[in-house]
Amino acid sequence: MKILNYKLLVCVLAFLSFSKYSLGQDKISKALDSWNQGTIPYAYFDNIPEADSIVFLDTREKEEFEVSHLKNAIWVGYKNFNKEKVLQTIPEKSQPIIVYCSIGVRSENIGEKLKKLGYTKILNLHGGIFEWKNKGGTVFNDKEIETDSIHAFSKHWGKLLQEGIKVY
Repeated sequence: MKILNYKLLVCVLAFLSFSKYSLGQDKISKALDSWNQGTIPYAYFDNIPEADSIVFLDTREKEEFEVSHLKNAIWVGYKNFNKEKVLQTIPEKSQPIIVYCSIGVRSENIGEKLKKLGYTKILNLHGGIFEWKNKGGTVFNDKEIETDSIHAFSKHWGKLLQEGIKVY
Protein backbone atom coordinates (compact mmCIF):
# COMPACT_ATOMS: atom_id res chain seq x y z
CA MET A 1 0.00 0.00 0.00
CA LYS A 2 2.87 2.40 0.80
CA ILE A 3 4.35 1.80 -2.68
CA LEU A 4 1.01 2.65 -4.30
CA ASN A 5 0.73 5.86 -2.24
CA TYR A 6 4.31 6.77 -3.14
CA LYS A 7 3.64 6.24 -6.86
CA LEU A 8 0.47 8.30 -6.62
CA LEU A 9 2.37 11.08 -4.85
CA VAL A 10 5.09 11.06 -7.51
CA CYS A 11 2.46 11.24 -10.28
CA VAL A 12 0.63 14.13 -8.60
CA LEU A 13 3.86 16.08 -8.04
CA ALA A 14 4.95 15.48 -11.62
CA PHE A 15 1.58 16.69 -12.90
CA LEU A 16 1.65 19.81 -10.72
CA SER A 17 5.19 20.61 -11.80
CA PHE A 18 4.28 20.04 -15.45
CA SER A 19 1.09 22.09 -15.08
CA LYS A 20 2.83 25.08 -13.57
CA TYR A 21 5.03 25.53 -16.62
CA SER A 22 3.21 24.00 -19.53
CA LEU A 23 -0.27 25.29 -18.76
CA GLY A 24 1.09 28.81 -18.35
CA GLN A 25 2.88 28.41 -21.65
CA ASP A 26 -0.28 27.04 -23.28
CA LYS A 27 -2.09 30.20 -22.16
CA ILE A 28 0.62 32.33 -23.73
CA SER A 29 0.36 30.38 -27.00
CA LYS A 30 -3.43 30.76 -26.98
CA ALA A 31 -3.15 34.50 -26.36
CA LEU A 32 -0.68 34.85 -29.22
CA ASP A 33 -2.92 32.81 -31.52
CA SER A 34 -5.85 35.12 -30.82
CA TRP A 35 -4.01 38.47 -30.81
CA ASN A 36 -1.32 37.99 -33.48
CA GLN A 37 -1.56 37.63 -37.23
CA GLY A 38 1.61 35.52 -37.48
CA THR A 39 3.22 38.00 -39.87
CA ILE A 40 6.56 37.94 -38.03
CA PRO A 41 8.00 34.42 -37.52
CA TYR A 42 8.72 33.38 -33.95
CA ALA A 43 12.03 32.73 -32.23
CA TYR A 44 11.69 30.33 -29.30
CA PHE A 45 13.62 30.44 -26.03
CA ASP A 46 14.88 26.89 -26.49
CA ASN A 47 16.45 27.46 -29.92
CA ILE A 48 17.78 31.00 -30.08
CA PRO A 49 21.27 30.90 -31.57
CA GLU A 50 24.10 32.06 -29.33
CA ALA A 51 25.18 34.66 -31.85
CA ASP A 52 26.55 38.04 -30.84
CA SER A 53 25.28 39.33 -34.15
CA ILE A 54 21.60 39.17 -33.08
CA VAL A 55 20.14 42.48 -31.93
CA PHE A 56 17.34 42.28 -29.36
CA LEU A 57 14.83 45.14 -29.51
CA ASP A 58 12.60 45.70 -26.48
CA THR A 59 9.27 47.06 -27.71
CA ARG A 60 7.73 47.70 -24.30
CA GLU A 61 7.36 51.06 -22.60
CA LYS A 62 10.40 52.67 -20.94
CA GLU A 63 9.25 51.91 -17.37
CA GLU A 64 8.90 48.21 -18.26
CA PHE A 65 12.38 48.14 -19.82
CA GLU A 66 13.92 49.80 -16.76
CA VAL A 67 12.53 47.11 -14.43
CA SER A 68 13.91 44.29 -16.56
CA HIS A 69 15.10 43.51 -20.06
CA LEU A 70 17.19 40.97 -21.93
CA LYS A 71 20.95 41.39 -21.85
CA ASN A 72 22.16 44.11 -24.21
CA ALA A 73 18.64 44.76 -25.52
CA ILE A 74 17.97 48.10 -27.16
CA TRP A 75 14.83 49.88 -26.05
CA VAL A 76 12.73 51.11 -28.98
CA GLY A 77 9.37 51.49 -27.24
CA TYR A 78 5.89 50.92 -28.54
CA LYS A 79 3.66 53.99 -28.30
CA ASN A 80 6.61 56.26 -29.00
CA PHE A 81 8.43 53.99 -31.43
CA ASN A 82 11.10 56.09 -33.14
CA LYS A 83 11.95 54.74 -36.57
CA GLU A 84 14.76 57.29 -37.02
CA LYS A 85 16.48 55.96 -33.89
CA VAL A 86 16.24 52.40 -35.23
CA LEU A 87 17.55 53.40 -38.66
CA GLN A 88 20.53 55.16 -37.05
CA THR A 89 21.21 52.38 -34.53
CA ILE A 90 20.82 49.52 -37.03
CA PRO A 91 21.84 50.81 -40.47
CA GLU A 92 22.29 47.31 -41.97
CA LYS A 93 18.86 46.11 -43.17
CA SER A 94 19.95 42.44 -43.17
CA GLN A 95 20.90 42.57 -39.48
CA PRO A 96 19.27 39.67 -37.57
CA ILE A 97 16.78 41.20 -35.12
CA ILE A 98 14.62 39.64 -32.41
CA VAL A 99 11.83 41.86 -31.15
CA TYR A 100 10.13 41.18 -27.83
CA CYS A 101 7.62 42.60 -25.37
CA SER A 102 5.74 41.01 -22.46
CA ILE A 103 4.36 38.04 -24.43
CA GLY A 104 4.83 38.88 -28.12
CA VAL A 105 1.84 40.98 -29.20
CA ARG A 106 3.28 44.50 -29.24
CA SER A 107 6.53 43.15 -30.64
CA GLU A 108 4.74 41.72 -33.68
CA ASN A 109 3.39 45.20 -34.41
CA ILE A 110 6.87 46.71 -34.15
CA GLY A 111 8.22 43.86 -36.28
CA GLU A 112 5.75 44.91 -38.98
CA LYS A 113 7.06 48.48 -38.79
CA LEU A 114 10.62 47.18 -39.12
CA LYS A 115 9.60 45.22 -42.23
CA LYS A 116 8.17 48.40 -43.75
CA LEU A 117 11.51 50.09 -43.03
CA GLY A 118 13.21 47.39 -45.10
CA TYR A 119 14.64 45.07 -42.44
CA THR A 120 14.67 41.49 -43.69
CA LYS A 121 15.68 39.23 -40.77
CA ILE A 122 13.14 39.87 -38.02
CA LEU A 123 11.90 37.33 -35.50
CA ASN A 124 9.38 37.80 -32.68
CA LEU A 125 10.32 36.23 -29.33
CA HIS A 126 7.50 33.76 -28.63
CA GLY A 127 6.08 34.47 -25.18
CA GLY A 128 8.26 37.55 -24.82
CA ILE A 129 10.08 38.33 -21.61
CA PHE A 130 7.44 36.38 -19.63
CA GLU A 131 8.25 33.08 -21.33
CA TRP A 132 11.96 33.95 -21.20
CA LYS A 133 11.75 34.29 -17.40
CA ASN A 134 9.33 31.35 -17.01
CA LYS A 135 11.89 29.10 -18.73
CA GLY A 136 14.80 30.26 -16.59
CA GLY A 137 16.21 33.06 -18.72
CA THR A 138 18.19 35.86 -17.15
CA VAL A 139 17.00 39.47 -17.16
CA PHE A 140 18.68 42.73 -16.14
CA ASN A 141 17.53 46.01 -14.62
CA ASP A 142 18.33 49.56 -15.74
CA LYS A 143 21.73 49.33 -14.01
CA GLU A 144 22.50 46.15 -16.02
CA ILE A 145 22.38 44.07 -12.84
CA GLU A 146 20.69 40.66 -12.95
CA THR A 147 17.22 40.80 -11.39
CA ASP A 148 14.23 38.59 -10.66
CA SER A 149 11.81 41.49 -11.08
CA ILE A 150 9.68 41.60 -14.22
CA HIS A 151 7.27 44.37 -15.15
CA ALA A 152 4.04 42.39 -15.50
CA PHE A 153 2.25 45.08 -17.59
CA SER A 154 -1.12 44.55 -15.84
CA LYS A 155 -2.81 42.19 -13.40
CA HIS A 156 -4.56 40.50 -16.35
CA TRP A 157 -1.40 39.83 -18.40
CA GLY A 158 0.69 39.27 -15.26
CA LYS A 159 -1.13 35.96 -14.72
CA LEU A 160 1.00 34.56 -17.55
CA LEU A 161 4.21 35.27 -15.64
CA GLN A 162 4.95 32.22 -13.48
CA GLU A 163 8.50 33.04 -12.33
CA GLY A 164 10.15 36.08 -10.90
CA ILE A 165 8.80 39.03 -8.92
CA LYS A 166 5.93 40.84 -10.59
CA VAL A 167 6.18 44.63 -10.69
CA TYR A 168 3.24 46.80 -11.81
